[in-house]
Amino acid sequence: MTKHRARRAATLASLLAALTFGSSAVGSAAETCTGKGVEVQVLGSGGPEVQDKRASSSYLIWRDGRARLLVDMGGGAALRFGESNARIEDLDAILFTHLHVDHTADFPALIKSSYFGERGRPLDVYGPAGNERFPATTVFVAGLFNPQHGIYRYLGDFLAGGEDGYELRAHDVKLGRGEIRKVLTADGIAILATPVIHGSVPALAWRIEIDGRVLVFSGDTSGEDRSLRTLARGADVFVAHNSVPEGATGAPRALHMPPSVIGEIAQAAAVKRLVLSHRMLRTLGREEETRHFIAMSYSGPVVFADDLACFR
Repeated sequence: MTKHRARRAATLASLLAALTFGSSAVGSAAETCTGKGVEVQVLGSGGPEVQDKRASSSYLIWRDGRARLLVDMGGGAALRFGESNARIEDLDAILFTHLHVDHTADFPALIKSSYFGERGRPLDVYGPAGNERFPATTVFVAGLFNPQHGIYRYLGDFLAGGEDGYELRAHDVKLGRGEIRKVLTADGIAILATPVIHGSVPALAWRIEIDGRVLVFSGDTSGEDRSLRTLARGADVFVAHNSVPEGATGAPRALHMPPSVIGEIAQAAAVKRLVLSHRMLRTLGREEETRHFIAMSYSGPVVFADDLACFR
């Protein structure tokens, strides 16, 4: 069997398993948002594959029925944003873990849709600084909306704050390895970040402290940087990405953490609830196996995320 045919067969087998077990496989969440207190809603629980029938990575943080923060905006997440009944007028900031397509593709779609809303105040956008392969967040936003040279230059008023838009204020979060820094404090909300290892891709994990609750988002990472354990310490909800099965090797393992590493981090950080997202065909249908390897270190509750699931 050729390498191409073998890969295709493996993909079809994974897809069959995903369809057989469905999105409501072992431990998945059926909660809905209540509009009370602090809640995390998953807009996109999938990765870059379209066959997983999930939107790509995206998360909303609600506070008393208002969507205050958005973490990532992958493909399909703009539709989920509308289905959640969130309003872009209420957002205080957008946080990017990194600038891969499956974490950013619907960002311009969301901004365009806000033209039909009533937002007038600036919107802050935070993300990693760049390197030789990836633009900084400021360059990424300008590359989309710069009135002269942007891909969507017709939406330039969103960058400049013109009469047909509002000001998008992009910020590069420049951190040294292992550094944890408070990026923003406003209205009783504190946002902290630390760099994480995602191959050669500049990437961040985020910690949000709001009304006595702690929410942490790992983003995509191999889990090798110990600062994530510190960032996640005592988290009420720790959203970790379940993109590779145990035993993964090569590039997938260099980019993502397997279940055993997720469990080790959750245990070391003493998180109160572990939510597994960024579920791909290679992990869908393997929930029992995933739970087994996590339980080798972490004994707390583990939930598998689906699109629009809400965690209170």
